[in-house]
Amino acid sequence: MPDAVRDFGVYVHVPFCSVRCGYCDFNTYAPGELGGATPAGYVEAALLEMERAREVMGERARPASTVFFGGGTPTLLPADAMVRLLDGVRDVWGLVPGAEITTEANPDSVTPASLEALAAAGFTRVSVGMQSAVPHVLATLERTHVPANVETAVAGARAVGLATSVDLIYGTPGESLADWSQSLDAAIALEPDHISAYALVIEPGTRMGAQLRRGEIAATDPDTQADMYELAESRLSDAGYAWYEVSNWARTERGRCRHNVAYWTSQDWWGIGPGAHSYLGPARGSEAKRWWNVKHPRAYADRLIAGEEPAAEYEQLTPEDLELESVMLRVRLAEGMPLALVPGRSDAVSALIADGLIDGRAALGGTLLLTLRGRLLADAVVRALTP
Repeated sequence: MPDAVRDFGVYVHVPFCSVRCGYCDFNTYAPGELGGATPAGYVEAALLEMERAREVMGERARPASTVFFGGGTPTLLPADAMVRLLDGVRDVWGLVPGAEITTEANPDSVTPASLEALAAAGFTRVSVGMQSAVPHVLATLERTHVPANVETAVAGARAVGLATSVDLIYGTPGESLADWSQSLDAAIALEPDHISAYALVIEPGTRMGAQLRRGEIAATDPDTQADMYELAESRLSDAGYAWYEVSNWARTERGRCRHNVAYWTSQDWWGIGPGAHSYLGPARGSEAKRWWNVKHPRAYADRLIAGEEPAAEYEQLTPEDLELESVMLRVRLAEGMPLALVPGRSDAVSALIADGLIDGRAALGGTLLLTLRGRLLADAVVRALTP
């Protein structure tokens, strides 16, 4: 697919957090882990990487359709620093008319003044890390905000014209179905444009993983997590939210996160910041390429200041790699994917229909579409459809 057909997005990874949550395995750093790196130094390094990107992309550079500030907690940066970074994106790539520009935020990391400054600079969307409305669940997750702060953050964003999303986590150790129901009700009551709900995965290298190994907590039963997902689908659907990806619901098509859709549909993006990943699809006979930056903010800044590239590793992707990844990602979308993407797998498709994991009527029309049960077992569907 030529560059002219693929959209282009920019991801800006801001690696700072006030504290590290016990379940988090993202590339984030609390103050005691920075090794001399500073937010101000990070901003300068990120701007240097943008300049380098302009040189590397050359004629492949084109305006960004989406920009996403993630982390970490991007809004721990002063609003004027975030505006500088967005201006850097404008200077290097430009923005298409109507570009979606999102920042993640913790409920206690934004103020009416900071939200107003972001909206004035061109940000269009805020995704608030709610996770739960139940205090004991937030405590287990080691989240620092109180539930009331979520309402304040969402209302503040809406007041300055920003679209809103809230992120939820289900399946926290000790969380009951009633707790999850309470969180869903609280999220719906906020009337955000978008809601994400992710099943908690306890990774071995996290503090929560250590607690699990020591027997201090017990993982939530998978059947209970499935019940929680089904409850989310029921409550959100009744409230007017439609799923468009396994873990994401929006009130309207315009409410969808276009940046994430770009990932799932294999568009191009450049990741700015420590540990950020980038992807450029095939062009003029060359293979697709993915790369990722060194992880620590100090090493990242040192490389760029020294005039070196920040990338830690590169990966060339063959057509076969791209076909596999396309299936893995597109199968999760509400639009489904063409059965033509899985040639020679008719027996597997028939078995998945028989097991109630994909929609038989849609399959007859040439589209592979997950059922509700299939959404619960999406990884198993992918395994059945790929070599």
